[in-house]
Amino acid sequence: MASWIQELQFPHLNIPVRHDHFHTVEPESPIPAAHGDCLYLSNLDDMIGARVFTPTLYFFEANNQSSSGRKFEPKILRDALAKVLVPYYPFSGRLRETQNGKLEVFFGPKQGALFVEASSEMEMSDLGNLTVPNPAWIPLIFRYPYEEAYKVIDMPLVIAQVTRFKCGGFSLGLRLCHCLCDGLGAMQFVSAWAATARSGSLVTDPAPCWDREFFRPRDPPKVQFRHVEFTKIDDSSSLTKTLWQTKAVQKCYRISDEYQTLIKSLAQPTDGQGCTAFDAMAAHVWRSWVRALDVKPLDYELRLTFSVNARPKLINPSLKDGFYGNVVCLACSTATVSQVINGDLPETTQLVREARKGVTEEYLRSTIDYIEVDRPQRLEFAGKLMITQWTRFGMYESADFGWGLPIYAGPIDLTPTPQVCVFLPDSNESLGRSMVLCICLSESAAARFKEYLSEVLTLNL
Repeated sequence: MASWIQELQFPHLNIPVRHDHFHTVEPESPIPAAHGDCLYLSNLDDMIGARVFTPTLYFFEANNQSSSGRKFEPKILRDALAKVLVPYYPFSGRLRETQNGKLEVFFGPKQGALFVEASSEMEMSDLGNLTVPNPAWIPLIFRYPYEEAYKVIDMPLVIAQVTRFKCGGFSLGLRLCHCLCDGLGAMQFVSAWAATARSGSLVTDPAPCWDREFFRPRDPPKVQFRHVEFTKIDDSSSLTKTLWQTKAVQKCYRISDEYQTLIKSLAQPTDGQGCTAFDAMAAHVWRSWVRALDVKPLDYELRLTFSVNARPKLINPSLKDGFYGNVVCLACSTATVSQVINGDLPETTQLVREARKGVTEEYLRSTIDYIEVDRPQRLEFAGKLMITQWTRFGMYESADFGWGLPIYAGPIDLTPTPQVCVFLPDSNESLGRSMVLCICLSESAAARFKEYLSEVLTLNL
């Protein structure tokens, strides 16, 4: 049972990287947009939480390249990207702000994606454990010198850095602008790029669909729900101060499938309506995190937010195949500190389940209208834990560029936004459906968090 929760260690490293070549990659053939054209972004694309780049990193071993019979060359990736940017042409544009503060994609001269070729004298074996996100990998993802945080306007919407290591292995550091795609949409783009690199000719299955007008606000807008996920709340708790003013540390844990099953069995709400494994794990992590951070005051209202894929909710009409825009809706559970730390797991799980089930097509449309009426200007962190589930994106399967599956695919550093928790797929296939949980804590709270996370084990020996 001790192996059901395993803390994953990662080394503190200094990775020297040399940027050898910079390329602007434009679509290799004409696209259905001329200079001066623009494209509509929906309010789901343009909500304040989407105005970011999502950085992901992929590692590929040298021995995978030899087994594929094809030597790695960055030009193969670069040429494939130029091909994919024809059907995915919005990624070759730029974002700009209109008069009402809303974003749109526009097309002008000298645009396209940024592709950086880099190299390191280190070997991949020098990087230590490649199954767990490590903030030391930051040099493997390109950022402009003095780049502003959260800057998306006038930026390339695809930024890729390929880094060759001395051993012959390589990494692909990728930054995609969240305004153009959610997690499933990003994997659709990466999958098309990878398939095109493998074959040498354009492969898109499904064919990409833009169609952002599907999510235009109603006229007049009709806000039917409170949308507490966006509400500005006075930050009178110790939570934000603890994580932002004292440097938070990133902690990662491998959670076995058996442990997830155990938590789900213990978390069943008493109303007999059941729960999912995500409901149970989200509730358990939330309780453990709040208890470990010793949040005060006890009557302060906390929020747990998490993204829900709303595609299955859209029935009449449904989305067209190949749509790769944002179709996620923020679900939000609320409870006081006292209710979270003193309530039992089934009660907290029921709150999570109700928030998840509350994301209906009507709630999604209300979200779109809420943003139209009161466009949030900044992220609100007061009292929040934000959980993101990456376990269903198919990140590994989507990223075979012709040199085998990556040995790691995922994020690297959560500490810039330390109120985020990520559920990741485990790269170790021998462990079945285990997942990797990454979360930020103050240094003093880290040991307590693992103790609380493991607490149910002692109750079920």
